[in-house]
Amino acid sequence: MKIGKTIVIGGGAAGLMAAGRAAGQGAEVFLLEKMGQTGRKIGISGKGRCNLTNDAALEDFLVRFGKNGRFLRQCFQQFFSSDLISFFAEKNLPMVTERGGRIFPESGRALDVVRVLNNWLQTERVTVKKSAAVSAIQVKDGRVTGVVCNGVTMACANVILATGGKSYPRTGSTGDGYTLAESLGHTIVPLRPALVPLVSRDPRVHRMAGLELRNVQVRVYLDGKRKGQEFGELAFTGFGLTGPVILTLSSAIVDALNRGGKVTLSLDLKPALDEKKLDNRLIRDLISRAGEPIDSILRGLLPQQMVPICLESCDLPPTVDTRNFPAKMRKRLVQWLKDFRVEISGYRDYDEAIVTAGGVSLKEIDPTTMESRLVKGLYIVGELLDLQADTGGYNLQAAFSTGWVAGSSIS
Repeated sequence: MKIGKTIVIGGGAAGLMAAGRAAGQGAEVFLLEKMGQTGRKIGISGKGRCNLTNDAALEDFLVRFGKNGRFLRQCFQQFFSSDLISFFAEKNLPMVTERGGRIFPESGRALDVVRVLNNWLQTERVTVKKSAAVSAIQVKDGRVTGVVCNGVTMACANVILATGGKSYPRTGSTGDGYTLAESLGHTIVPLRPALVPLVSRDPRVHRMAGLELRNVQVRVYLDGKRKGQEFGELAFTGFGLTGPVILTLSSAIVDALNRGGKVTLSLDLKPALDEKKLDNRLIRDLISRAGEPIDSILRGLLPQQMVPICLESCDLPPTVDTRNFPAKMRKRLVQWLKDFRVEISGYRDYDEAIVTAGGVSLKEIDPTTMESRLVKGLYIVGELLDLQADTGGYNLQAAFSTGWVAGSSIS
C-alpha cells in the first residue's frame, strides 16, 4: 500500500539510506542528486576504504559527539553499528574491524559501499534523478507540499533533506541544505570546519614537511591552560600539521581560534619515557658513543629530519664535545623532547575538512523520527544536523542511522 510521494534531497550516506528505507516502508520515493552520481563523498572516505562505523559500545559512541551526543541515543537504539554491519552483510559486503575499533568493508573499497547502496535503491524501486538541483522546498499551512527542482515544481507529501555539510565541496556538499532549512525557519548553529588540518607559521614546522610521526602525545593549551590531549599519529606539512591526532583535537582548536584565543600544541616525542628515564637514556648514549657528533647521537632518538630542528631549538652547537656534554644542555634537550611547543595560527578550509561543525539546531528536530518540529513532513538528517564526532567511523554511522530513522518514519 503506497504511502505517498517522498522526495529525498541528496544522495550521500544519509540520503541513500533514507531513500531505500522509505521505499521499503511502501513510499513512492524520488531521490534528487545535484551531482552526476550518488555517493561521491562515500567513495573518497577513509582514503578510499570507507570507515563505515566503529565497534564502540553505545555509551562510548555517544561520548564521541560531545554534549550533543545524547540527541542520538533514541536514533541509535533503532539502528546502530551492529544493524549497519548486518545490513551490508545481507547484501554480500562483509566487514572487518581494525585498530581503534574502526570498521571497514573487507574488500577495502569504498566504492563497493556505494555500489551496494545504489543496487539496493534499484531493488526498492527508488527513482533516482541525477544533475537535479533543488532550489526551494514548498510549504503550505505548516506542511511540505513540494520542491522546486531545476526550475520545475514536484509535488510530494514528505521531504527528507540530506544534502550534507560544506566539507569536501567538490563532492557536492556546498551547504545548500542549510539555506533550504533556514528558509523554512530553522536555526543554523554557526558553521565551521571540523576534523581539519591546522595551520602554523612556525618555520620549523614547514621545514619538516612530509615527516610523519607515530606514538606521539599531543597536548593542547588554550590561552596557557591545558585543554585536552591525544595519543597517536601526526604529520608535518608545508602549512602546518595534520594526521589523526591533529584532526581529533581540531574542533576545540577551531572554536578557540574563532574566539581570538591563543592556541599552542605541546608535542611529547618520547611519551613512553618520563623525564628521568629519558635523561638516563641520554646519559647512557653519551657515554657509549662519546666523541661522536651530537647529531649522530640524536638520530637514535629522532628522525633525521628533526635533528637540526632539535639542535636549533635547544641552542646546541653541532660541534659540542659529547665527551664532556654539559648537564644544562642535556636538561634542555630532555625538556624539548618532552615538550616541543608549536603555536597554531589557523586552520584549513572546508575542502580539507572531513566534516562540518554546526548546522540545524537539534532543538528543532524530533530525535525519534528526524522530523522537523517546525514543518510537518520535513525530515532533516546527516551532516546537516549540529552533530559532529571524532574520526573513527562515528560520523558516518550517524549519517546512516539518522537516514534510516527518517526513512522508517515516513507516513
